[in-house]
Amino acid sequence: MELKINSLDQIHDVARQFIAEMGDNTVFAFYGKMGAGKTTFIKAVCEELGVTDVINSPTFAIVNEYRSETAGELIYHFDFYRIKKLEEVYDMGYEDYFYSGALCFIEWPELIEEVLPGNTVNVYIEENEDGTRSVRFDS
Repeated sequence: MELKINSLDQIHDVARQFIAEMGDNTVFAFYGKMGAGKTTFIKAVCEELGVTDVINSPTFAIVNEYRSETAGELIYHFDFYRIKKLEEVYDMGYEDYFYSGALCFIEWPELIEEVLPGNTVNVYIEENEDGTRSVRFDS
């Protein structure tokens, strides 16, 4: 499936469409170049899922934990950009997150692909020449 974000004013509409297509999947790997809009889109998705906390990239913390105020569900937001070696991922106990049943949104998954669950949904965010963004994934 492909969704298009024409402007930031429309991002929440696209986030709702994405949520409608998530199904029972819980682990989502977001691929895209620096500045493509991964964090911004994940923030919109979390807000649409009922998160009222401040949502930002966990670049230095590696993982941020949010709770949906409407559903009470946990949501984990990862940023593996600063991971130097896979042992760091083992040390943080990635299995406890990825196999918890909670939603996991992962930025820079290419650095940890060998430990991603087999049912991970790959999401590709690309900036188009006209400044719009395309969000592609298998639903």
